[in-house]
Amino acid sequence: MNAPVTFPRFVSAGEALTDMLRTGADQWSSQVGGSTWNVARVMARLGVPSAFAGAVSLDVFGDALAAANDAAGLDGRFLQRYARSPLLAIVHELHPPTYYFIGDDSADLHFDASVLPEGWMAGAQWVHFGGISLAREPLAGKLVALAEALKAAGVKISYDPNFRVMMDERYDATLVRMTALADVVKVSDEDLAGLFRHDDIDSAFATLRSWNPDATYLYTRGEKGAALYRGEQVWQAAPPKITVVDTVGAGDASIGGLLYSLMYRPEQDGEGHLRFAVAAGAGACLAAGAAPPSVALIEQLLG
Repeated sequence: MNAPVTFPRFVSAGEALTDMLRTGADQWSSQVGGSTWNVARVMARLGVPSAFAGAVSLDVFGDALAAANDAAGLDGRFLQRYARSPLLAIVHELHPPTYYFIGDDSADLHFDASVLPEGWMAGAQWVHFGGISLAREPLAGKLVALAEALKAAGVKISYDPNFRVMMDERYDATLVRMTALADVVKVSDEDLAGLFRHDDIDSAFATLRSWNPDATYLYTRGEKGAALYRGEQVWQAAPPKITVVDTVGAGDASIGGLLYSLMYRPEQDGEGHLRFAVAAGAGACLAAGAAPPSVALIEQLLG
């Protein structure tokens, strides 16, 4: 008798890309990255059977991403490869990060949800969306349609817009729609300022919540800590005292930590889920680059 086909409990759908970092006048280094791909790596590091659903190129950049995808323990059946150009983030200033993206008709835009493994939705508990993938057509339309299909199938949706400069007025409809579909929304104070294009952060957050009052909102504010909003309830938590190496991937780790806590620590209340998420974000700051923390490290930081 054939063994039943198993599918990951968590899937992150969006972009995987190559960060090209300017390290000197004529020197560059490359790193694998991408917000939604990083969240998938975070979940895998926490021991959750996970996958990244997206497309990468068939060149040296795509090879590096595919190898890193395998090394992270992600389900390779969800990664698509196309003979198209790679998606690159050109980070020409590091402090603060200043960048632009190169990816006209690149591989990520050719992602096809219809060729994902048959029956995978039945095994998925959570699917995550966000990042620049939702600001790049035709990929954005494909992902919104996928999110709608998942919602109709009873799969839980998480969403982190993760503001980037390309998210101008053309992104507004996507922001409204994805917020309305999501069970969990992660947003930072910097995201709100960029997405709403004004400095009244409290008003921006209130507007965001008005589009889906039933969702759970993880609102992060860097060194000031974070808050979790669910209906009329609000919990707040300060980050643990750590020596920060860098903050790359901290936001991705915090949403991953929250989702892990919701999946595997259901006995916790909002404060317990929030503290785990904040500790996960802090754990990512203890090493250079997007370094997903382990459950053991998060529990150590919770103390």
